[in-house]
Amino acid sequence: MKNTHLKPKLFSVMKTYTKGQLVKDVIAGIIVAIIALPLSIALALASGVEPACGVYTAIAAGFVVSFLGGSRVQIAGPTAAFATIVAGVVATQGMSGLFLATIIAGVILILMGIFRFGSLIKFIPYTITTGFTAGIAVTILVGQIKDFLGLRYAEGVKPIETIEKIKANIDAAGTFSWQALLIGIICLAILIIYPKIEKRIPPSLIAVIVSAALVKLIPALDEGVYTIGELYTIPSGLPKVDFGGIDFSVSGISAVLPDALTIAILAAIESLLSCVVADSMVNSKHNSNMELVAQGCGNIASVLFGGIPATGAIARTAANAKNGGRTPIAGMVHSVVLLLVLLVLMPYAELIPMPAIAAILFIVAYNMSEWRKFLKTIKSAPKSDSIVMVITFALTVIFDLVIAIEVGMVLAALLFMKRMSEEANVTGWKYVDDAESDSYDLDLCAVPEGVRVYEISGPMFFGVADKILGISLDDTVKCLVLRMRAVPSIDSTAMNSLEELYRKCSDRGIRVVFSHVNSQPLSAMKKSGLHGLVGEENFCTHINSALERAAEITK
Repeated sequence: MKNTHLKPKLFSVMKTYTKGQLVKDVIAGIIVAIIALPLSIALALASGVEPACGVYTAIAAGFVVSFLGGSRVQIAGPTAAFATIVAGVVATQGMSGLFLATIIAGVILILMGIFRFGSLIKFIPYTITTGFTAGIAVTILVGQIKDFLGLRYAEGVKPIETIEKIKANIDAAGTFSWQALLIGIICLAILIIYPKIEKRIPPSLIAVIVSAALVKLIPALDEGVYTIGELYTIPSGLPKVDFGGIDFSVSGISAVLPDALTIAILAAIESLLSCVVADSMVNSKHNSNMELVAQGCGNIASVLFGGIPATGAIARTAANAKNGGRTPIAGMVHSVVLLLVLLVLMPYAELIPMPAIAAILFIVAYNMSEWRKFLKTIKSAPKSDSIVMVITFALTVIFDLVIAIEVGMVLAALLFMKRMSEEANVTGWKYVDDAESDSYDLDLCAVPEGVRVYEISGPMFFGVADKILGISLDDTVKCLVLRMRAVPSIDSTAMNSLEELYRKCSDRGIRVVFSHVNSQPLSAMKKSGLHGLVGEENFCTHINSALERAAEITK
């Protein structure tokens, strides 16, 4: 049978492509490009890199992901989720370290897709994604307070962590600029109010144009407001990337490997979540493994083109779907339009005031935080889940996303094992003496003398293996029946406990009979050799036949 698990969605949709859909895709692509331009610049600045790097990312990663992707309408580019990670890597490893980490992350994503890991992303708990997403939103918001208020740090002060930024903002409070605050408030008002009046033109574009005009035309405002051009160099034309400083040695790779893993995991989570949202909007189904391969190729292409890490952007993907985009052509058009803007209009980006960028990122952070879901989870979810979410959130804000995801996953795994251990039980049947009670279990009256029955239920894994060894047998027992109809699976630790129980029984002359062993545990017993030791005749499909076998043994 033909293997199609890595077939790009573009190749499938082109079979029925029409001129009418081409027009819709082109219009959607142009609209998304207009939305992406100010966002790409803002997210690049939030990531601690040159503003043009955000546009490079949207062009290269956007085109490659649309061309190779597993979704009809996915739009890739720089996202807020990566801002704090990129800023941290740039501050500690430099741009060469970021390029290397992104290339490694791209390779990891490609391998994840090839080996069909797309479905494994669902095992990352909702509480962890909610926690670190809200944490990233807070770090972005805190990081933009400086530009929103027009603060100026002292010479040599370059805070990286969120707590450091809060302290630096407090220390720089005396440099507050009312002009910057006024421009920021005007931009916030446009971003909040304008979408309620007009939805065809992106509010971020209007905010950028209005704020740039105010600062340029009113001298009083120009005095206390920094623009992008005053702080950064805006290049014209295609990027010139120098890869000479990248350290491909073992030590160089090991230095950025934790960041590369974080970039890969976050890119996978964000892109596949975006695909799920898009599926519901266009009544389609994405190919998760192909999407991971595309994200990997897109990230590699991004840094080769001078960009930064990229992933599926939920807001831009939704805008694409809402404006008629139904095939990957729309995403490719979006990248081509941004390339034309880069070649022709990019120098005008130096006129954009920094408070306008801060206001745009405030809105991005607010929408990203999903604070209503956060509060709802705290109120309605089990306490253990809420604790994992809050800890992940706090670690993201106080430290970084790498630590937050690592600790969050460990806590979630431990809680899951605890819950599973509570579901697993090894209980013996109660044997009631007629002299002591007027009633007894009819099922038990058929148990032969000298036979004990233990019921094992739930998944048997290392967390509950000791319960198997807790089975106690007195000197009157000649046969032990283990009823396992409610055991869906067993791991090697629990298997070892079963083998030890069998050896103890053998040493005391007690025979063991199994009742209703499911396929996975039965397969594990055959591989371990326990099945052969016990004997095929001592594996019964029902408790009644198991008791009959026990009766034969005890005669």
